[in-house]
Amino acid sequence: MDDEQSGNEAESSALDSMLCFGLYAAARAMNRRYTALLAPWGLTYPQYLVLIVLWEQRSVTISELAEKLMLDLGTTSPLVKRLEERGFLSRERSVADERRVVVTATAQGLAMREQLAHIPECIADATNITFPEFTATLSTLHAVTSHLSTASAGGVHVIERQN
Repeated sequence: MDDEQSGNEAESSALDSMLCFGLYAAARAMNRRYTALLAPWGLTYPQYLVLIVLWEQRSVTISELAEKLMLDLGTTSPLVKRLEERGFLSRERSVADERRVVVTATAQGLAMREQLAHIPECIADATNITFPEFTATLSTLHAVTSHLSTASAGGVHVIERQN
């Protein structure tokens, strides 16, 4: 085995042993799958997520939407604008507080729910994991997100490997 090949294997195994890279790679693969499934409707994955929130709540402020999607306002506002241009939602200033913009699903946006109802099943099929594995994975991801969101920036914790 030459040095270049052995170096590549070492790099690969180092990456493969990192939780951050595993999450990154899984997120990219998931995003590619959603991109392919949503392409016939000309929707991006983040736009689809906006629609999901609106299917559940009908109306939210842009700030609430950004918080739910874990995005900043600078990313959320263009998503909303593009969906408004396509007729899926409307934006209006709040009567109670003009600083707030309320986003509401339109009839066309609500109708997309039925058209896209097959997407979660397609994703479930593509992952090829059982329902118990799905629920355990989702629970673990929620815990990881929660812990990372509340972890102090300065704290270092070393996990010892169990062989």
